[in-house]
Amino acid sequence: MFPVQALILVAVLIASVVVHEVAHAWQARREGDDTAERLGRITFNPLPHLDPLGSVILPLLLAWQGGIIFGWAKPVPVNPANYDNYVAGDIRVSLAGIVSNLGLALIATLLSGVVLKLTGAVGFGSLIFSALNYTIFINLLLAFFNLIPIPPLDGSHVMAHLLPAEVAQSYREMGRFGLLLVMAMIFLAPGALDFFLTPVYWLMGLADQFIRLWI
Repeated sequence: MFPVQALILVAVLIASVVVHEVAHAWQARREGDDTAERLGRITFNPLPHLDPLGSVILPLLLAWQGGIIFGWAKPVPVNPANYDNYVAGDIRVSLAGIVSNLGLALIATLLSGVVLKLTGAVGFGSLIFSALNYTIFINLLLAFFNLIPIPPLDGSHVMAHLLPAEVAQSYREMGRFGLLLVMAMIFLAPGALDFFLTPVYWLMGLADQFIRLWI
């Protein structure tokens, strides 16, 4: 991958994970928990959200090598005990980041069509078009990746509330090994990852068809 493309991709990834984490923090406040707000996490300033290794170094290296783009931000600190409704609040806070990423993907799709119509995606317009296409892909990837029911990914919060209490507790405790499980799936079981990310490829094709309608 060319250096400029790698930088654009990592910049899009950073912006997307920041929006994802802000959405969690904002929804937690709506549910009655101000922990994230008091710690300064309801902000689009990327610095409070970024993990140097997971948000910058690893994604940049992977982009440079043309491999799977993988990264993470600092988890938003929340206290579910403060939620007005524990179960509903936990589910809504967990899904808020996913909804924000789907929203960004939709906005980027609409803007891509406008840019393609106005510039033909040549010159500077091609950089904007590339950035928007990265935005679509990265945000769809973040949304459906986080739906994978491996603790502590967002989908696991929904899954935990569907399980019996004693099973749910053991399931949540798997979060201590969550990163290792995710890495193992990415590098050792890519078929399983492809299964969970099938909607990403389908929606990318749908977005491409929509964008081409503007030509």
